[in-house]
This record gives sequence, structure tokens and C-alpha cells, in this order.
Amino acid sequence: MGGSAAGQGPHSPAVSLPSRRPGPLIAVLQRAAIALGLLVLSTAIVYLGRYGYKDFARPGQPLNFLGAAYYSAVTLSTTGYGDIVPVSSSARLVNTVVITPIRVIFLIVLIGTTLEVLAERTRASFRVARWRSRMAGHTVVVGYGTKGRSALLTLREAGVPQTSLVVVDRIPQVVAESNSAGLSGVTGDATRRAVLASAQIETAEQLVIAVDRDDTAVLIALTARQLSPGLTIIAAVRESENEPLLRQSGANHVVVSSDAAGRLLGLATIDPGVSQVMAQLLDRGRGLELTERPAAPGELGRPAAQACAGVIALLRAGRVLPLDDPGASTLEAGDRLVLLSGVPQAR
Repeated sequence: MGGSAAGQGPHSPAVSLPSRRPGPLIAVLQRAAIALGLLVLSTAIVYLGRYGYKDFARPGQPLNFLGAAYYSAVTLSTTGYGDIVPVSSSARLVNTVVITPIRVIFLIVLIGTTLEVLAERTRASFRVARWRSRMAGHTVVVGYGTKGRSALLTLREAGVPQTSLVVVDRIPQVVAESNSAGLSGVTGDATRRAVLASAQIETAEQLVIAVDRDDTAVLIALTARQLSPGLTIIAAVRESENEPLLRQSGANHVVVSSDAAGRLLGLATIDPGVSQVMAQLLDRGRGLELTERPAAPGELGRPAAQACAGVIALLRAGRVLPLDDPGASTLEAGDRLVLLSGVPQAR
């Protein structure tokens, strides 16, 4: 299921955080089950000592099961009509040392349920406020579809902590899935300033746009760039003709998904081995890997090809220079090396 940020809605953005606590309905059902269990336990105890009770509705007869259940219900709820009373010493002792503690626990359960429901919204608001105060240098991923999930998986495999990742999607169920995966989420249309502001875009380090529509990606990039001029924006587009437009809208890096998929299909047809290598490069941590690092001080002035083993390209001022490019003959300050390395396979 692909999430996107297209389409405006009337609802305000909602921040939802991952939580192991059950929802209010689950909490009520759990406490109701506990209360019912206490009622059944009390009924069984009273019924076992039924000869020690006097039922004014059935004088001279021992307490039946219905009477035991009725007595337990009115006793635990502190109603106490007085039509059934313990008369024997054993029954009064049981009420003192057993039924009374059960009544206290029963009331605590009921009061706790009410407080849980009433306090849930306050607790959620407090958690969101604390989360907002701590979020800085994080990565916002718009769209929790196939592309967004893959981007998040790559980030997590690279060691980015879950607490530094925020998902934005307009579909509440999709955001709930991201919460189940341990990620914070914002429900809303990411083309709106308020939604991106809820994701703390002003203090974010990176924005990943992985939506299904190119026009939506352009609007998101424009909005994000207005809110955070220094933000690094990485976006995916379906059609290559929209790449220049997205770059003009503020995207620093653009990935053309349709072209990339088409080229992989062509490689698989012409050179299956090369296609397998490309698949391993895309599958981080399970085969070959591409990494980058800044050129070390001791490497400056040397050709990029001789800097270290595994160098395949040079990054300079946002441009990719192959090793046979004249500019790659001398490393300069600020250059970054792209390295190809193998990952040992686990046995």
C-alpha cells in the first residue's frame, strides 16, 4: 500500500508517537475483565459460605447462587441495600478479611479506568510537546509507501536511530503502521505548511520525498524550502522530464524512479551479471556496498585513483567526476571519495 501526501483535507495535522501502551478502549476492556473476574471470585466465596447469610427475600433458606452474585455486586459497588446480610461469625470474618479487600481493588480498577480515559489525551499532548522540544537534526520521510519504506529501511540499516526518523502521510492507517514499526508520524497533507511544521521541518536535517505524484513532490519541495532554507531535500520522481522542475523547486538530489527501474531491466536483459551486482549495491549490508568519505589530509594533491583501494569516483562541488577525468588527477580540500567495498557474508 503506497502512502502519499496528495490532496488537501479539512483536518489539522496530527502527531502520533510510537507507544507500547494500549489505547483507551483496550484499557477499558482490560479493566472490565479484571472487574468481572473480581465479581466472579467474590460470588464464589460468598456462595461457599451461603449458610452464614440471611436473605430477607427468602427467609429460612440458604443463599442461592443468584443471591450470592447479587450480594457480591451490591457489596463491591458499595451500594449495600441490606436485604442480604452476613449473620454467622465465619461469614462476617470472610467479609472483613476477604470481601473488603476485593471491594477496594474493584473500586481502584473502576476509578483507574475512568482516570485512564480522562488522562489519555493529556498524556498524549505532553508526549508530543516533549517530542517537539527534543527533535533536531532528524530526517522527515514523506510517503510511507514502497519507496518510503525502502528509504527508511536503508537509513535504519545505516545506523540512523528510529527516534531521528519521522513519517508524514495523509492516510491515518498508514501512519499507524509506521507507529507500529516504532516510528513517529504526522498525519496530513505534506504540501501544507502546518503539516511540515508539525514534523519539525525547521529543525530537520533532511527531507525525503517519496510520494506517488511528481506534482505533489514539487509542491512539497517548494513548501519545505520556504520553511527551512538550509534543509537537504532528496526527492523521487517518476518521469525524468520533471527532474529539472523539482531541482528548481529546491530539491538537492533527485532520483528518477522510472528511469532507474528501466535501466535495471535493460541490464538484466543484456548483462544479467551486471544486474546482479547492481542489486547487491542497492541491498545495503548484504553484499557489495558503495560508501563515501571526505578525502583525508594526507591524500590531498594525489590522484583520486591512488588515494586508497576501492575508489571508483570523486565528488567535487556537487559533481561526480570519474577517475579518468582530468579534475580527478589532484585531490582538493572538500573532495569526497566514493568507495566500493565488499561485505563479508555471515556464516
